[in-house]
Amino acid sequence: MTVETIKDLDINPAVVKALDAQGIHQLSPIQAQSLPSALQGRDIIGQAQTGSGKTLCFVIPVLENIDVNDFTTQALVLCPTRELADQVAEQFRQAAKQIGNVKVTTLCGGKPMGPQIQSLKHSPHVIVGTPGRIMDHVEKRRITLKNVRFRVLDEADRMLDMGFEDDLRVIFSPMSSKVQTLLFSATFTEQIERVANQYLRDPVSCKVESQDNKPAITQLGYNVLEHTRVQALKAVLTHYQPKNAIVFCNRKVQVAEVVEELVEEGFSAAGLKGDMEQHERTAVLMQFASDSLQVLVATDVAARGLDIDDIACVINYTVSEEPEVHIHRIGRTARAGAEGMAITLISDDEENSLRKIEVLQQEDIPLKGAQSLRFHKNKITQPEFTCLSLSAGKKQKLRPGDLLGALTKDAGIPGDDIGKIAVQNSASFVAVKQRSVKRAMTQFREGKIKGKRIRAKKL
Repeated sequence: MTVETIKDLDINPAVVKALDAQGIHQLSPIQAQSLPSALQGRDIIGQAQTGSGKTLCFVIPVLENIDVNDFTTQALVLCPTRELADQVAEQFRQAAKQIGNVKVTTLCGGKPMGPQIQSLKHSPHVIVGTPGRIMDHVEKRRITLKNVRFRVLDEADRMLDMGFEDDLRVIFSPMSSKVQTLLFSATFTEQIERVANQYLRDPVSCKVESQDNKPAITQLGYNVLEHTRVQALKAVLTHYQPKNAIVFCNRKVQVAEVVEELVEEGFSAAGLKGDMEQHERTAVLMQFASDSLQVLVATDVAARGLDIDDIACVINYTVSEEPEVHIHRIGRTARAGAEGMAITLISDDEENSLRKIEVLQQEDIPLKGAQSLRFHKNKITQPEFTCLSLSAGKKQKLRPGDLLGALTKDAGIPGDDIGKIAVQNSASFVAVKQRSVKRAMTQFREGKIKGKRIRAKKL
């Protein structure tokens, strides 16, 4: 029998109903390949690009096997970053809405330990988190993983690149050898193969070729000299004028240099670096996701786990030294059926790395001279929105509709001037068009939402 829709799966009707309410009916290619075997209890190696719907490949089998009356941790999902962990946990909660009493806890670094310790006093059914923080809790015996029947490595290649392989040994050591393991990765490296051999039993391999995305991505390369690289980047941004762009650098020091150059020139730009405080990182990501920041400059480590669908252009400021990483970078654009552009700046010293990329993707990258581009300062565009950070979130029972109502009804701001709204645990973010920012700030300063004053600041 061919499995094409959620209803073709023999799963809990409550999960089907919850997914139906979200408009999820058809299975993506990676879901259609992996779910039947995963639901039979088989270990899975899934290879698919970010944005392919792989989260449901493990959310559905986990919920199918959870015993809500057994108050122990039965499933563990490891993610490389807090942002990805938050997204995965939310998808669990949405899919489990009709089941009830399924406790999902997120354990990530960069967050206070106290609330996590309190939450763990009653064992969650599902733990989603980053390896470093989960290992801390395991070593201090705050969580018990001996009853885990289901474990997931999500974006495993990113996790291993970040040096978490030793953490896995500590985390997995208390678990039964009969645990079912699902591993998902955008690329299949020697490290992935080693980890798979160590932790998976007779896995079913499921692979969705990234070729499906290729027609939607226009790739182009520009030859640069080392000292003209920054100027070429500025020229690319004003020539193509993308709505937004991620600029990838190989080194952390390059991120700071590029951001400084762009901001000084008048571009709306900010950097993501691995050593940032979590609140700084969240602020930058929320600005970018809400269209109030045009250019995000990042290293590969800092950009892991991002889940922002609508990225117009990816620019490789430097050529990736690993071909697989290039594929992962450009896969940030042209997601969900959209079209995108990927531009790579290439010096003579980087041509060997470029050849390796072309061999891997079985496609040449057309090259032009950067001198064919001109930087036009008068063509620098500014974001349409400003992102406001608010001092309340889900813990204060705040919902997106509350913010929308306060701004449109109470402050009289046109609905078209309100952009994306994100409500997190103890903070919220709302994008407002520049012309209405003053009214929005006045509303938060003088008005109330659900009877309470909420502090707001512009990011």
